[in-house]
Amino acid sequence: MRLLWRRRSANEPDHELIWLAVSAASIAGAAAWLGFALPWPRCAFLAVTGLPCITCGATRGAIAFLQGGLLAALRWNPLAFVAFCALIVFDLYAAVVLFGRTVRLRIVDWTVTEKNATRIVVISLLALNWIYLLAHRDRF
Repeated sequence: MRLLWRRRSANEPDHELIWLAVSAASIAGAAAWLGFALPWPRCAFLAVTGLPCITCGATRGAIAFLQGGLLAALRWNPLAFVAFCALIVFDLYAAVVLFGRTVRLRIVDWTVTEKNATRIVVISLLALNWIYLLAHRDRF
């Protein structure tokens, strides 16, 4: 695996623009949802099993995160908290790249071993997060 800084080619999708737009639209949609005082989404898995799913607490964590309650957001769903932090870093990077028209970071030449290791890490993080949520299921 190699990290490259390069200009976007003409036939390459503009990932920074696409994902920054998706992020901004999601945040605007969530703000509108809460602004109109619409009911919070209910977890079907929790309703059926009585156990939190892997994303339970993410909505409450996002609200706490946006209100500056970082510790509360971390407690609601640690993996979602990490995702929120990563989203902020990516959005800042994407804004700098787009407005500055600078080179972009690309990860290229993944080996099979690196791809498999990444899959194992992601699945392990999901499993650890779910174990944490199950251990704290009294919150839900």
